[in-house]
Amino acid sequence: MAAQGVEPEIVLYDLACTKNVCFSPVVWRIRLLLNYKQIPYRTIFLEMPDIEPTLKELGLAPHHLASGNLREYTVPAIRHVPTNKYIMDSLPIAQFLESTYPDPPVPLTSELGDEIVLKSRSLVGPLIQKSLMLREVGILSPRSGEYFRRTREHRLGHRLEDLLDGEEELWNAADDGRRVIGELMRASKADGPFLLGARPSYADFFIAASLQSARVIDEGVFRRTIKYPGYKEMYEACLPYMERKD
Repeated sequence: MAAQGVEPEIVLYDLACTKNVCFSPVVWRIRLLLNYKQIPYRTIFLEMPDIEPTLKELGLAPHHLASGNLREYTVPAIRHVPTNKYIMDSLPIAQFLESTYPDPPVPLTSELGDEIVLKSRSLVGPLIQKSLMLREVGILSPRSGEYFRRTREHRLGHRLEDLLDGEEELWNAADDGRRVIGELMRASKADGPFLLGARPSYADFFIAASLQSARVIDEGVFRRTIKYPGYKEMYEACLPYMERKD
């Protein structure tokens, strides 16, 4: 909900879970932006099977095939109340928020930040996804859990449980990559706690969102991820902007 007595300017469509807090990494990127910029907003949590019909009814166009999205409708989505404008997907939403609410500024791109995001997606992302996918079922309602398992197993061609075969070997194989990314995160340590120094960038929120998602889904996966230098510092620097989770 919005802060008491303040009318929301943004309606945020988020993914529901049994903990009644945000757990989606892509939604957390936007929630971090909203919290950091102190934009009044309220949240509408949607069960997984309800995302497509809800957003379609609101008049949102489906994702283009070239966007890389596996589904036509996804969260995050927002409604900008003053203009009644609807936007779907984290990057277009971030671009809209930055242009509409430029103060305080959040750089959406940078050479260092883009490198960290790219390496995180390629070196660590697949491991985290495999470790969390089955565990995610445990925080979903029975209806969403059934939908999630059915659609993911259809796409993968095997049971979710099979993702955890050889999990320890996968973590060990990603060890060097996690160290490299952690060192990159500390490149501007002398200037402040964030990737670019004293103030956060969208790349900071990308990393913090992934870590917070892991923490909500499974504390053990989160602990394994932040044990490398750079990760814990990044996460703790963003904690003030993760106090509001719903």
